Amino acid sequence: MIDSLSNTTIGIGGALLLIVLVFLGVRVYAAAALTGFLGLVALKGWKIAAAMAGTIPHSKVVTYPLSVLPLFILIGFLAFYAGLTGRLFEAARRWFAGFLPGLASALIYVALIVGMCTVKPELGRPIAGFSWKQRFASLPGTFPIFLVIAIIFGAMYSGAATPTEAGALGAMVVFIYYIYRAWREKQLGSVHGRLKESLVETAKLTVMIFTLIWGVFLSVRFLGFAGLPTAFSDWVVGLDVAPIWIMICILLAYAVLGMFMDAIGMLILTLPVVYPAAINLGYDPIWFGIIVVKMAEIALITPPIGLNCFVVAGVSRDLRDENGKSLEIPLQDVFRGIGPFFVVDVATVGVLLAFPSIITWLPNLMLQ
Repeated sequence: MIDSLSNTTIGIGGALLLIVLVFLGVRVYAAAALTGFLGLVALKGWKIAAAMAGTIPHSKVVTYPLSVLPLFILIGFLAFYAGLTGRLFEAARRWFAGFLPGLASALIYVALIVGMCTVKPELGRPIAGFSWKQRFASLPGTFPIFLVIAIIFGAMYSGAATPTEAGALGAMVVFIYYIYRAWREKQLGSVHGRLKESLVETAKLTVMIFTLIWGVFLSVRFLGFAGLPTAFSDWVVGLDVAPIWIMICILLAYAVLGMFMDAIGMLILTLPVVYPAAINLGYDPIWFGIIVVKMAEIALITPPIGLNCFVVAGVSRDLRDENGKSLEIPLQDVFRGIGPFFVVDVATVGVLLAFPSIITWLPNLMLQ
């Protein structure tokens, strides 16, 4: 029965199985790995599929680009326990909301909120800002993290260190700063426990990411043998339609998928097939990546899932005003409240579609 099916047909069947498994609540890495393995069995037989399932995890994890991942994760956890991230966020809170594509979204949000509160002042009470003295007072605490960033980028761009070596150097600098701060604050006794916690959390997150990579690569290998990405790309490129309309259709498909799936599941399901088509249509890969991430953000506030809406409703249960009265916000009110923000998010995507240089200018400058 399977022998009579074409590779493309088997690929489509595997893609549909993956979608069904994800909708049934199977973990993405498990759904991708299972689908990839069964698809390889159907295409290449049991022995080849088993051999690939055994070799792909090792071959992908030992590649050089992924060797830097645990080190940068460790930098993040060490910076957190050293108090650097808290200081950085506080300084950012006092000074500025993002940069370039993020800045465009932030400016649109600011305009929307100011406009809404001007028309209806009861929507938001004015809050006191920060004086310039308070802003400058927040900067010294951020110097260590900027020093780490400068060391990492300086080492890489000067050619003095590879990304992996730069990651190790950054982790060492953050660790030294953590030891220094613990000594200065007479908390050396807590170093062992927090260092252990940093290493354990780094290991957990690394294993989670690598496990996801294993399953995805197994699924991607199956789709590659089935020829589905190439077939879809050829079909899309062959359409007698302007590329911009094809891109709009792709983004609309993301908007629909995002109503029922989380961002990671949506991206893993679609990117192996959609990404080659987008590149063959002539779109910049960095631009496409930012646009897709923006669509994933929109999906986080779109019913019926709207994960961020559920988070806001859940957090509001613990809020009280100055008189102790509950400030809980019903979920339906949260969904109604995100309406204007959904509109401006769509407008932002439209701006990024019309002016792609907003996204590509800085990356292209850095690659020169």
